[in-house]
Amino acid sequence: MSNELTMLAYSGLVVLLIILVHVLLAAASVGLAPLAGPRDDALDLSTGAARMKRAADNAIHALALFAPAVLILNAQGVSTTGTIMAAQIFLIVRILHPVIYYLGIPWLRTLVWLCGFLATAWLYLQAL
Repeated sequence: MSNELTMLAYSGLVVLLIILVHVLLAAASVGLAPLAGPRDDALDLSTGAARMKRAADNAIHALALFAPAVLILNAQGVSTTGTIMAAQIFLIVRILHPVIYYLGIPWLRTLVWLCGFLATAWLYLQAL
């Protein structure tokens, strides 16, 4: 398995962990019954649980963009120092992003997000 595919697998695990943390914080915030229901009405989550919900949503969106780039490169047999570094940067910032989001550090959160976005864009450019 290529280094980029390994970073993709780790990124998937990170997203699963972020979702788990969100669910645990939401359960502590509103209890299990509202989480088990249809959620037709917005839940009144604690600040931390709400931030982790947004971080989880963001992580899913980022993974949805990152995964095709890695899979395209893999299908093309492309793996360079630059693509490996971009995949590693993506993974590192996707680990940092929910922590910074939870702590409420806005400009740093945006900078970290941008690094992951640019790393993903770099992978697509390498696939062309």
